[in-house]
Amino acid sequence: MSFDVTAAAYLSFMGRFSEPLAGLFADWSGVRPGQRALDVGSGAGALTEQLVERLGAAAVAAIDPSESFVEAMKQRLPAVDVRLAGAERLPFEAEEFDVVLAQLVIHLIPDAQAAVREMARVTRRGGLVAACVWDHAGDRGPLATFWQAVHDLDPDEPGSRACRARATAILGGSSSRRVCRASNRRASR
Repeated sequence: MSFDVTAAAYLSFMGRFSEPLAGLFADWSGVRPGQRALDVGSGAGALTEQLVERLGAAAVAAIDPSESFVEAMKQRLPAVDVRLAGAERLPFEAEEFDVVLAQLVIHLIPDAQAAVREMARVTRRGGLVAACVWDHAGDRGPLATFWQAVHDLDPDEPGSRACRARATAILGGSSSRRVCRASNRRASR
């Protein structure tokens, strides 16, 4: 999957989430000088920039499948090795990195299992592979405010919390989201 938007447009919406998270994720990952790091699905470069601050540009690489993001990253961080690539086939040698991170992207990758295998392949023995994603189950994703407004306007809307609560009571767990989405698609026909 790639995004067909400019990096500036992406940052105008997602930057408010990805930029503060990048520092926290880098801290949590224990990134430290002397390591070499790869940012998988770098997007506009929020995490890449944090890695550069901690490790220096020569120790950081990034990949993204969107040409617009790769070009923007090359301008934003010209000393970083930024490549156009999907996470399922990383263009690096085995055991090349100490830390391989994916911020807010692993759930968007068409073959996430292949991506994680590739992330492990390019990570040195004893290194770290880590990813962070939205807490959709806790209604803390980027569209949570939108869905709250839907609920406030129409509590019986198939995508609303009310629908999910009813479906969860009947089916339990993640099945409720599928039921509400399917119900929403049928309602729109």
